[in-house]
Amino acid sequence: MKPYFGLPALLLAGIMGLPAQAADSVNVKVLSAVVKDQKLADAKITWQRNGESSQRATSNTAGQASAQISDDADTTMIIDKEGYSTLVVRCPCDGFTYALSPVMDNLDGLRVVLTWGASPKDLDSHMAFPGSHIYFAKKNGRQANLDVDDTTSYGPETITVSKKQQGKKYIYAVHDFSNASGTIARAMADSQASVQLYVGQTLVRTYRPQPGKNGNSWLVFGIDENGAFQDINSYKNLTPQGLDAYLKDLLASDSFDPQNLVSSADIQQAKRYNTQGEKLYHQQDLMGAMYRFQDAINLYPNFGQAYSNLGLTYQKLDRTAEALWANRKAIELASGKSKDRVQASSYYNIARIYEAKGQWQDALDSYRKAKSLRAHSAYDKGIERMEQKLH
Repeated sequence: MKPYFGLPALLLAGIMGLPAQAADSVNVKVLSAVVKDQKLADAKITWQRNGESSQRATSNTAGQASAQISDDADTTMIIDKEGYSTLVVRCPCDGFTYALSPVMDNLDGLRVVLTWGASPKDLDSHMAFPGSHIYFAKKNGRQANLDVDDTTSYGPETITVSKKQQGKKYIYAVHDFSNASGTIARAMADSQASVQLYVGQTLVRTYRPQPGKNGNSWLVFGIDENGAFQDINSYKNLTPQGLDAYLKDLLASDSFDPQNLVSSADIQQAKRYNTQGEKLYHQQDLMGAMYRFQDAINLYPNFGQAYSNLGLTYQKLDRTAEALWANRKAIELASGKSKDRVQASSYYNIARIYEAKGQWQDALDSYRKAKSLRAHSAYDKGIERMEQKLH
């Protein structure tokens, strides 16, 4: 999979003397990700391109906005609205619908927003976990629901998990219902689909199907029993019934399908993004650092140092749900001589987040996990505090 990269290294115009690109008339629409067909007015939209002045617009009551920009991959569009997570996408943008996710307060919640192009007409979101399979035929499950179902192109299709169940696996997949028989095997790959994963107030990952892949079913990502997210990126030709059976089998298996290998060039680029992020972090540009670390992870999903850096950045930004997500992934990726220390420290960070939110049992469980890996007085004190709260 070619993951989406976030903000470019230079956000503001400042490179002079570059040749101007021909401007295109670009029209976009902004909708709510959780209320079907709800247009969002007053969303602030900025198009940025290195070496050129930023273009800005505000969506009208129909959710529409337009600008004269160079509509290609060198242009980044940023959509902001109070109460919603900031959406950052790379153009081309003309003619597309963009769905904004309301900020979520639950530490263990998540939201997945699927959008796509004009064809195929109907892509479906699927979220499977023990005892539930959320999709168009069953829109509600345990602390999860399909907010929006779309059958007429573009989307969004949105699934919200208000609280993940501890110790349970989850799998998210996209199915091409328009080609459920699999007769147009590459329609998914050519759909211009985008899967955006939100935690707390942040867009933490963006996935896109790999061009040229055959299959009407795209297994996008999973969440393991410890709450760590895993890229799957597997393609199958399945009927809706076949997908249901496949997801159940995958939930019962020991691990998720392996993701595609990451090239050495992608790893080196991810390391450069991480270094840029560290520089921005030390310059106190926390938002810039966050985007750089996200870029590194989107390119190299098993980059443990980038997850560790991202977790610290989220904590500094007071994005606690996001910090939980990053710490859990750091636990999963920890290895070598420092494995126990890194895992214990991450469990301790998780425990402190739960304690601050008054979730005493979750905090106690995490303090105990930290102590099981490494002796430390802070872990003992945390256990004692939580036991007193619970009794």
